[in-house]
Amino acid sequence: MKGKTNAMREIRVEKITLNIGTGKDQSKLEKGLKLITAIAGVKPIKTFTQKRIPEWGLRPGLPVGCKATIRGEKALTIISRILDAKSFTLNDSNFDESGTVSIGIPEYTDIRDAKYDPEIGVMGLQICITLERPGFRIKKRRVYKSKIPKAHRITKAEAIEFMKTKFNIKMGEEE
Repeated sequence: MKGKTNAMREIRVEKITLNIGTGKDQSKLEKGLKLITAIAGVKPIKTFTQKRIPEWGLRPGLPVGCKATIRGEKALTIISRILDAKSFTLNDSNFDESGTVSIGIPEYTDIRDAKYDPEIGVMGLQICITLERPGFRIKKRRVYKSKIPKAHRITKAEAIEFMKTKFNIKMGEEE
């Protein structure tokens, strides 16, 4: 029995989310939609405001950004392209306490195989990598939904170790 690993403890990538926040500028939103389509090859959806913030000129129902969610093998290839743009180096601040990895790319042209498009211009985006273990379905299922036990949750240290082994990242210095 020694040497066997528990299959329920293995960490995997559930999904990645590409996000661009544009504010109330609709021309920037159209450029963001084109950018996500060019990078991910999927059609993004628009995100809308829920609150009224008069100082920023926002009202409920106004489109303020776009996002796309990618799962499976396609997500893994996009992650490697994104990490290549960051020289496979992440900081401690890129990881949160629940094991989620967030990466900001200031210019999309840094991403491997992304060509500069004059219609889009210079634009950045945010990538969120959501990690999970087998059994995380209990928080989403319809019948007998429950919380993930504390011992089964992914910690920051486990997420860092997973990214090091799976994607060969290096931990950089805080700026």
